[in-house]
Amino acid sequence: MDDKQVSDTWERGNPYEYYVGRWSRRVAPPFLAWLGIGDGRRWLDVGCGTGALSAAILDRCAPASVDGVDPSAGFLGNARERVGAKATLQQGDAARIPLGDASVDVVVSGLVLNFVPDHLAALREMSRVTCNGGMVAAYVWDYADGMELMRHFWDAAAQLDPDAAKLDEGARFPLCRPDALEQVFVGAGLHAVNVAAIEIPTVFADFDDYWQPFLGGQGPAPAYVMSLDDAARHSLREALRTRLPIRADGSIELSARAWAVRGAVED
Repeated sequence: MDDKQVSDTWERGNPYEYYVGRWSRRVAPPFLAWLGIGDGRRWLDVGCGTGALSAAILDRCAPASVDGVDPSAGFLGNARERVGAKATLQQGDAARIPLGDASVDVVVSGLVLNFVPDHLAALREMSRVTCNGGMVAAYVWDYADGMELMRHFWDAAAQLDPDAAKLDEGARFPLCRPDALEQVFVGAGLHAVNVAAIEIPTVFADFDDYWQPFLGGQGPAPAYVMSLDDAARHSLREALRTRLPIRADGSIELSARAWAVRGAVED
């Protein structure tokens, strides 16, 4: 492989949903259960993407209000289709949240924090918009070990093309480990910081159900796949077919782990 620069940018909702959004939706409910927030609170979803976490908040938490910000107009379009007028969604990013000081009770961010260039600045901005006694919380995939659909992919890719290892999220995102998450939350001035693992099953109907999302071209692994020529792409596909635990009925049963972290805002 040449020295490719594969973008971490997410802009189109449908390829994201097919690739990882369908699993993100399954992480949101146990994450919210772990937070244990009472009814009637003001929520902000930073990096709301296609609206999976915002929709779960609306369904499960009886919020007083839900705001969502995301830099991608394409993602916000998908999110608006999902939540309608029940949430206020606008463009913005984690370092410049378009809300006033102490304007919400809970700030959450799902599968976003590792993509933010300055983690501390983002968390301080999240804390700024959170009232005293409120909570800032997030979750990220355990790319290095527990996100099996990606772990199998990058291990197979690196075996065929050693340069692919440089694109592996497990290596590039050291934040996505429990000790690193705790450290950055404490460093941002949050209190009573706690980290927990959330695991969900990721069951694919057959090999095509696993492989086809990588052809969407969006996100590091799909972008890498689409950067390959036909022969290299075929070799990678067959290497994955050999590596994956395909059952007698053709299904593939994997699991995904996310690390969740929360901290309190105190003056």
